[in-house]
Amino acid sequence: MNLKKILYLAGGFAGLGLGALGAVLPLLPAFPFLLLAAFCFGKSSEKLDRWFRSTRLYKNNLESYVAGQGMTMKTKVRIMVVVTLLMSVGFLMMHAVVLGRVVLGVVWIFHVLYFLFGVRTLPEKEKE
Repeated sequence: MNLKKILYLAGGFAGLGLGALGAVLPLLPAFPFLLLAAFCFGKSSEKLDRWFRSTRLYKNNLESYVAGQGMTMKTKVRIMVVVTLLMSVGFLMMHAVVLGRVVLGVVWIFHVLYFLFGVRTLPEKEKE
């Protein structure tokens, strides 16, 4: 097993662990970590990639986005709120770095615009 594959496996498991935590903790975003896990498992192991894509965690959080269909409004709002809160901390801590605040503000604006207009909104699924 080469070093590159080991690093992808480590990244996949780290993303999976943080994504699983993010699925239950309100301030930790699950989506980017699960996306990292999907990417890393896809690069490292076909078997792990198939397993990860069959999990409920993947299906509930990533499947529709990866398939190019979009996200539910609830998922989009949750991601935007968490990122806004986390970026606000950085914004407040950069009180003496005006350029840093400007960059964070621009990144935040593009983040919100992307999720509002760049990602298709899916209807909420009915509970069975």
